[in-house]
Amino acid sequence: MLKILLPTIMLVPTIWAVPAKHLWSTALSYSLLISLTSLTWLKSSPESGWSFLSPYMATDPLSTPLLALTCWLLPLMILASQNHTASEPSSRQRIYITLLTSLQIFLIMAFGATEMIMFYIMFEATLIPTLVIITRWGNQTERLNAGTYFLFYTLAGSLPLLVALLLLQNSTGTLSLLTLQYAPSLQLSSFADKLWWAGCLLAFLVKMPLYGAHLWLPKAHVEAPIAGSMVLAAVLLKLGGYGMMRMMIMLEPLTKELSYPFIIFALWGVIMTGSICLRQTDLKSLIAYSSVSHMGLVAAGILIQTPWGFTGALILMIAHGLTSSALFCLANTNYERTHSRTMVLARGLQMVLPLMTAWWFIASLANLALPPLPNLMGELMIITSLLHWSWWTIALTGAGTLITAGYSLYMFLMTQRGPLPAHIMSLDPTHSREHLLLALHLLPLILLITKPELIWGWTA
Repeated sequence: MLKILLPTIMLVPTIWAVPAKHLWSTALSYSLLISLTSLTWLKSSPESGWSFLSPYMATDPLSTPLLALTCWLLPLMILASQNHTASEPSSRQRIYITLLTSLQIFLIMAFGATEMIMFYIMFEATLIPTLVIITRWGNQTERLNAGTYFLFYTLAGSLPLLVALLLLQNSTGTLSLLTLQYAPSLQLSSFADKLWWAGCLLAFLVKMPLYGAHLWLPKAHVEAPIAGSMVLAAVLLKLGGYGMMRMMIMLEPLTKELSYPFIIFALWGVIMTGSICLRQTDLKSLIAYSSVSHMGLVAAGILIQTPWGFTGALILMIAHGLTSSALFCLANTNYERTHSRTMVLARGLQMVLPLMTAWWFIASLANLALPPLPNLMGELMIITSLLHWSWWTIALTGAGTLITAGYSLYMFLMTQRGPLPAHIMSLDPTHSREHLLLALHLLPLILLITKPELIWGWTA
């Protein structure tokens, strides 16, 4: 565990010590080295459960893929941010990369934590760098408003979780994930126990976000700079799903009655946010709402608590992390050239940037879950387990997948096809940096088709 964490921590002094002309290349090569080393986590034997143990940090088949995704994302964020921070003084560039690195440190400690309180502290600590990135480097004047939404939604949701964890510590005597699964199950029957159940899950449902508590997400995504959008979509939403999977073990007898309204909200959210995507004019907003709809499926898959639901949720989380991050990068390449996120103003780009259209095509197909991509594996597993739980869900999930296909195609056709608008006179050509960035997003996604057991989680 430390062979990844210590180099990541040492990246911070490196960033401040390196000369300005080598700043981006050094940070990129160093973080790529860390992310390649982190792939060694994936070869741990799934039979033993926990591996790479230390008293405070460990990995198991659930956290390993999320840890690898976290480490994989830092070099990609550095690659994506290079252009739009190029005009700033070098001290600000250093602060920017330091914030991204600190985010990775907190995320590694959150996903690797064996103590629930440590997980909670790191879960909250990720707020600070994200908030600074959104409010300082965001594009529009709305960014302070977006930062406020982001902070208060997440804080209001996660304060009950702290109380719930302290109560759990009081009743079981431990908060270690290694021993909690063997603790005798709590006899939850009173009304206060039901409130405790809600307190445990509320923080994660707001972070996911569940439809109804999702208003912070489109604002934060749209106003954040590219690296902020990437890390939000790819990893920070997954903290919610990961935390829910960890807490579910302790909430045993209550979940099957109390989870009904949340599953219904999640599935209804898939349809509602998908319909919002169909009439969206803002490109980044469309991708942000599509995240809400995919995470609704993940929440439903986790809440019904079947092995298939859990596996499907984990696969979909990893696949969605790579896909939506790639889509945000594509939206950013358009934005850097046309300086507009409105889709009507920047369409027909296939004529000018044909190779970018190929990346757009692959990313849009991944977003609508084309077979045999992992997105489809995850969605099919969740839909199958939902169908087994109640066959009424076929109406909601079926409509959801149809709408997803609709808005993914709408997004692709609006940005790439059709005549080039008259006001677009000259565009920069695409850079090899951008093609590398998208290749590093979409190649892992395509390679996971050949070895999906890396992201199956517990059921392997």
